[in-house]
Amino acid sequence: MADESDSPLVFRRILITIDEDDRPSTSRAFRFALTLAHDYQAHLGIASVLESNDISIYESLMPAKLNEKRDHLKAIVQEYAAKAEAFGIEHVRPIIAEGGDVDDVILQKIVPDFQPDLIVCGADVDFASHGHPGAIGLRLTKKADVSVIVIR
Repeated sequence: MADESDSPLVFRRILITIDEDDRPSTSRAFRFALTLAHDYQAHLGIASVLESNDISIYESLMPAKLNEKRDHLKAIVQEYAAKAEAFGIEHVRPIIAEGGDVDDVILQKIVPDFQPDLIVCGADVDFASHGHPGAIGLRLTKKADVSVIVIR
């Protein structure tokens, strides 16, 4: 078995999670993910989840309202993807998913599909929409089979 202790650790597939409710934390995490993806010439997945608790019962019964929320989230992720491409990232993939708990959707739907070797997320410190600050990053760190970096 070869000794890898002197070899650099390079990530090839980086997944950044975008939380539209927490722009400052997401912005810092995005800048970090951009830097890594650029320096490592890595593939960059930009993912966001349309959360079930962000949709009222009334909105869930109106397809037009639901589509409006989807389109809004899609536009936000596309905006981040355009910024990544403008920064020089060659392989950018915008990813939208829907479901219950954000961390479960990321780990059960997005990670198996994109297959990252690193997940980057914001710390949810500026807008704690998910119960308590840092909750999603903490849960991802505990549950993920790949490395997770939480940016404050």
